[in-house]
Amino acid sequence: MLICIDIGNTNITIGIYDGDELKVTARLATDSRRTSDQYAIEIRDIIHIYEIERSEITDAAICSVVPTVGNAVERAVEKLFCIKPMVLGPGIRTGLNIKIDNPAQLGADLAAGAVGALAKYSMPCIIIDLGTASTISVLGKNGEFLGGAIAAGIKLTLEALTSKTAQLPMVSIEAPSHVIGSNTADCMKSGLVIGAASMIDGMITRIERELKETATVVATGGLAPEVVGFCDREILLDDDLLLDGLKLIYQKNKQHAVK
Repeated sequence: MLICIDIGNTNITIGIYDGDELKVTARLATDSRRTSDQYAIEIRDIIHIYEIERSEITDAAICSVVPTVGNAVERAVEKLFCIKPMVLGPGIRTGLNIKIDNPAQLGADLAAGAVGALAKYSMPCIIIDLGTASTISVLGKNGEFLGGAIAAGIKLTLEALTSKTAQLPMVSIEAPSHVIGSNTADCMKSGLVIGAASMIDGMITRIERELKETATVVATGGLAPEVVGFCDREILLDDDLLLDGLKLIYQKNKQHAVK
């Protein structure tokens, strides 16, 4: 079995594949204070819950946007399974044709999402990842990675509102019953959720105008389910996009190593 670990700024998503079948998904909190031993215990507990033996995990792949946590998780995997994981970064073959100014600057999470989308959806494609940051990646009609956009995520926006103002309270991230809020909490929820949906709709329109054609739009990330339903544009929801991309990248590099 292959264990894929996607380390984001807020959450760590774990996927365990048996061949091409995703058997298990689980989430941990990203915490730079945790040691490799602590992460090893948490990963061990997850596979135990799903009745998977450590000896069944023979391959591992890691994608991280938090270097310190990535290093700790890499050591945890080595201790737990006695294998050297593939860490997505320089020197790893993705198969992507990257057209940005400096291809080496492409984030590991964006690369994994692009590989997943390229394998699963028709091109051109717009990938929206709603996590700590809200990122938009654009793949051209031939699957080339053209670039994208980055905005503050919904949670970051909420934290800024509550920490930088005197009277705005912390609210749950959910859409109100009406766009026009009639109290402070609903006004904030409307701005956060409906505002994010409107931003996404507007960016899709502008991106397609530049592409001069209609694109497939896919959304992923922890907050995608809260927002996508309020977009006017039809958007496909794919919770496992990055894990699937990471699995494909691992398989590509393993096949190359065998050759």
